[in-house]
Amino acid sequence: MVKLNIVKKVFLIYLFALLLLFVLSFKFFFVKQDSFIDSPLPNFLTLFKNRQVSTLNIWLPDFNSKAAGSTKTPEVSARASLIYDLTTNKVIYQKNVREKLPMASLTKIMTAIIALENQKKDDKYKVTKKDLIGEASMGLSQGEILSLKELLYGLILHSGNDAAETLANNFPGGRKMFIEAMNNKVKALGLSDTNFTNPTGLEGDGKQYTTVYDLLVITRYAVLNFSLFSEVVSTFDYNIPQTKTHKAYFLENETNLLTSYPGVKGVKTGYTPEAGLCLVTYLDYGGHKVIGILLGSDNRRQEMKDLLDYSLKFLGVEPPSHS
Repeated sequence: MVKLNIVKKVFLIYLFALLLLFVLSFKFFFVKQDSFIDSPLPNFLTLFKNRQVSTLNIWLPDFNSKAAGSTKTPEVSARASLIYDLTTNKVIYQKNVREKLPMASLTKIMTAIIALENQKKDDKYKVTKKDLIGEASMGLSQGEILSLKELLYGLILHSGNDAAETLANNFPGGRKMFIEAMNNKVKALGLSDTNFTNPTGLEGDGKQYTTVYDLLVITRYAVLNFSLFSEVVSTFDYNIPQTKTHKAYFLENETNLLTSYPGVKGVKTGYTPEAGLCLVTYLDYGGHKVIGILLGSDNRRQEMKDLLDYSLKFLGVEPPSHS
């Protein structure tokens, strides 16, 4: 009996040692490879508490490795800004990257992500009266039925608040669950400085904010994981022909340098009086993939062009001629 107890104790000690070794190895691997220790992680990462963990895909930018160069740094009015080279995984330019600020219609990047990850099986999205909110819209009418792709073009090109609300209200559980999924996705991406209170970015539904740091992670996730998202944001104009369930639409992209700066693949503009002029731009040029972000700018178009020129020169690439 004594011998049996000794065997049990030895087995338990051995089991505990293996568990400790596994935990230490796990911690060492993630800290070394992705520098998680410097970044906020979500409080819960289990599928039971966060459905968005089913698509867990954590990538955190390396802010310990800034590109070196002698190019003169441009001055920008934006309250926060960031230029990040995905190709070399280095920061090119940063200003107030962790400051929480309103983001206006940049919210719709996450709206698109949730819609794409939860597409309806029948791909039929019915427009209701409560979806027809004011300001920017694609011009939907009550009772129309559109596909996810059609609504995404309206969401991005016209920054359609009606398209955003239609996507949210067709979500399982409705608009409230859609917004909950948006915030859960933030956590599943390893972020903690973003909060959504609606799918549009409009003011008045509570405190809605993000940081340029978080927007970098969110935008990279959208661009690299959804070919339809990349297709939509890089389109300047788009025709949706009339069908039995909806009228025809002609959509034209808002100003995002698509036709004026070679290599720009679009993404999203935003504006409210509270947020100011906001812009996320994706550039693929000279062997580099660059994401630029401006929050609270006085002149987002010119400042983004200046920052893109700066980033390319910084990387040893001659910027393209542009208007």
